[in-house]
Amino acid sequence: MGESLLPLKPAALTESIPAIAPQDRKAKIWSVIRVSSGNFLEMYDFMVFGYYATAIGNAFFPSQNPFVSLMSSLMTFGVGFLMRPLGAIVLGAYTDRHGRRAGLILTLSLMSVGIISIACMPGYATIGLIAPLLVLVGRLLQGFSAGMELGGVSVYLSEIATPGHKGFYVSWQSASQQVAVMFAALVGVVLSSTLPPQQMMQWGWRVPLLLGCVIIPFLFRLRRSLQETDEFVARKHKPSISEILHSLTASWQIVIVGVMLVTMTTVSFYMITAYTPTFGNSILHLASIDSLIVTLCVGASNLFWLPVMGALSDRVGRRPLLLICAILMLVTAYPVMLWLVDQPSLSRLLAVELWLSFIYGSYNGAMVVFLTEIMPASVRTTGFALAYSLATAIFGGFTPAISTYLIHVTGNQAVPGMWLSFAAACGLVATFLARPHVALQSAESLQF
Repeated sequence: MGESLLPLKPAALTESIPAIAPQDRKAKIWSVIRVSSGNFLEMYDFMVFGYYATAIGNAFFPSQNPFVSLMSSLMTFGVGFLMRPLGAIVLGAYTDRHGRRAGLILTLSLMSVGIISIACMPGYATIGLIAPLLVLVGRLLQGFSAGMELGGVSVYLSEIATPGHKGFYVSWQSASQQVAVMFAALVGVVLSSTLPPQQMMQWGWRVPLLLGCVIIPFLFRLRRSLQETDEFVARKHKPSISEILHSLTASWQIVIVGVMLVTMTTVSFYMITAYTPTFGNSILHLASIDSLIVTLCVGASNLFWLPVMGALSDRVGRRPLLLICAILMLVTAYPVMLWLVDQPSLSRLLAVELWLSFIYGSYNGAMVVFLTEIMPASVRTTGFALAYSLATAIFGGFTPAISTYLIHVTGNQAVPGMWLSFAAACGLVATFLARPHVALQSAESLQF
């Protein structure tokens, strides 16, 4: 496994890949679609909440001060991420013990309860304080389930990947999220074009959430047809919960490196997707439909770059892409944000977001598979999910709230660029720390 982190020559790589029968290739494609279906729902729900943070704040957290109402909504958006580490440990251990398929079906069930509870919840004006409290509970449940979802999907894809294509396969975990981003943005564009702003604030924001509820039965049907991975079935020993927790504790250094690696991914992702509509509307004072169009374009850009760069990482290695992208984000994030806020416009917002999308897609295409490769197999789902969820809980999930607060206290509309640079610095340091000996240490633990 350690060798997979080093650059590979295309010719040598091609020679090592056995031919794949057409029927096997078709089965692999359907496996990718099935496992990514729940990932789509998880990200769709999170994106809708971020897109309509202002309207949700007005419905559940009314205040005479618009800033207080918006911050209450954004903090509720972020607090769901605080449950991710707990979900990563509990549900990740369940998945490493009982199988990838069982864990993925369980997370989809919990996510479904969360989205339904928020979509159908009466507002503060109807049932008072109980409304925001129950919305908070729904967000916590969603965060708990999402804590394992990304790790479970990534590990499943890595274990069904054909030789030499692991980066390409695993990249579809993030790519499925971009489909959710695009779908949520497209729904938002249609609603903004057909409903006046007053109706959007009153009830229109519920429509995207209700659409998510409608597709739940279809997603269940897809995920229930998943087959367990051959790698998990072939294991002679299924670790107990105590063994998993012990191995996870012994691997704490790898988890910390993973948290730092993921920080750049999760901060940049939520900055260019969930926060874009709020930033465009509230800070740049652009039309709502303009911000949603930009978000739609960003989702398409991410969807293009993630599998392309995942495949490239199979050829040139993970580390070169991680280093280049982290440096690009570190040195360009703040300057491009300064350029944007100097003369806000749709064209400038689109240009900046697409540039950040390129960096994010290129980095994440290599990072996710890199993270699966440095985790010991016995705790691969738990370790991956814990690293990812900690980074999201501490940094990424609160990116919209942190950015809004920093702008409020500094008066500098470009300050989110500094937050991006901080995240890039974390990714850069982690890439240097994750030396081959870390990967080799994990590889040795696979030989059980």
